[in-house]
Amino acid sequence: MNIPTLEDRARQTLFKLALEPQWEVKFEPNSFGFRPGRSCHDAITAIYLQVCHQPKWILDADLAKCFDTIAQQPLLKKLNASPFIIRQIRAWLRAGVMDHFQFSETSQGVLQGGSLSPLLANVALHGMENYIARYCKGARVIRYADDLVVIHPERQVIDHAQQLLSKWLEKMGLAFKPSKTRICHTLNPVDGQVGFDFLGFSVRQYRMSKYKSGRSMKGFKTIIQPSRTAMYRHVQRLQNTVRSHKAAPQAALIQHLNPIIRGWSAYFSAQCSKKAYAKLDYLLYQKLRAWANRRHPYKSGYWRASRYWSVNQGEGWVFATKQGNKRMRLRTHVETPIVRHAKVQGSRSPFDGDWSYWATRMGKHPELPVRIARLLKQQRGRCSYCKLYFMSDDLLEVHHVDGNHHNNKWDNLTLLHQHCHDQVHSGVQDKHPVVEEPCEATSLMHGFADQRGG
Repeated sequence: MNIPTLEDRARQTLFKLALEPQWEVKFEPNSFGFRPGRSCHDAITAIYLQVCHQPKWILDADLAKCFDTIAQQPLLKKLNASPFIIRQIRAWLRAGVMDHFQFSETSQGVLQGGSLSPLLANVALHGMENYIARYCKGARVIRYADDLVVIHPERQVIDHAQQLLSKWLEKMGLAFKPSKTRICHTLNPVDGQVGFDFLGFSVRQYRMSKYKSGRSMKGFKTIIQPSRTAMYRHVQRLQNTVRSHKAAPQAALIQHLNPIIRGWSAYFSAQCSKKAYAKLDYLLYQKLRAWANRRHPYKSGYWRASRYWSVNQGEGWVFATKQGNKRMRLRTHVETPIVRHAKVQGSRSPFDGDWSYWATRMGKHPELPVRIARLLKQQRGRCSYCKLYFMSDDLLEVHHVDGNHHNNKWDNLTLLHQHCHDQVHSGVQDKHPVVEEPCEATSLMHGFADQRGG
């Protein structure tokens, strides 16, 4: 592993900005790692769409030392860039490593610690999905960086796919990691295990009655939830935080726990996590109760509950305290809502020019002002008047709900088509009332050249 200097990191970022739009057009649709506009949740949703209708066999694989063993010459040939870019990237790849004043050559692998290495790794692994689809009919490859799964209803096809992938990876100097590569089934146990873990989620199917409430069912149900390993690590982190604040004030403990709970819950909020949330809240309560007992061993349980929880204020078992005039409350996992994630469409790329789709999805786009993009996301890409989706060639304007052009609060602004905006001000509102939504934006018309107030 070599860590480039700040100057080299800046240069690598420039090369990435030049190469990324070109390769985003080529990358396969089920490649999700280290790509703009794609996330772990897209990969999990893609897996769900492949297994929800039928039990499948799975090749759950991981690559051994992916970044350290990529063959450099095949990578440069595959990159197929201009001579200037190839020379500079080759220089970075072969720069070597200085460790404790000892120089070591880097004859294989890609540079790590820079912004260019994830793109180079994706280039090296590009073509895997199309290769398997060509020789294993019906098989699907879903990859996030160096973690991948191959999905097919038949075991023989999965075995064949594993052999083909092993040979394909050898050309790039890569190989499967035996300890993290296995074949499993989503419904039936294999070696005592059902399903598999991927990106912190547990993917498996459960048997159920084929007839329920007069309806014919499939006989199984696909459930994706936080894996046991992910929950164990989270509990350990919560426990270590509580232990490190044995003598700290309650407000300090709450201040350190809330970001941990908020971040972990937000990551797993796109799947079936309510039971896991409830279990984690119970385990955290046990640790907080032990924390309170240790601080006041000679006080009664009623006194400790009144001191650290809001049971006497009618709020139940809420771990809270006052710090000056501010009341601090510990978040719970279960208060995080479950919101299903919509998978990115096919081979779409943020560089395809469809600002309407990407701003609605991500809440930002380089061609749009920040407020316009956030408004598109909040309105889910729909006009508040006609309820139709905005298109990239539509004329958009901002409407002030109360008619006061100086009131630019979020609850007073909404985004409309230009012709819908004209109908609103002409008094034609009997069939399509404008819905007030929290938003903030400025006018938008063909590159925002013409701005009109609402």
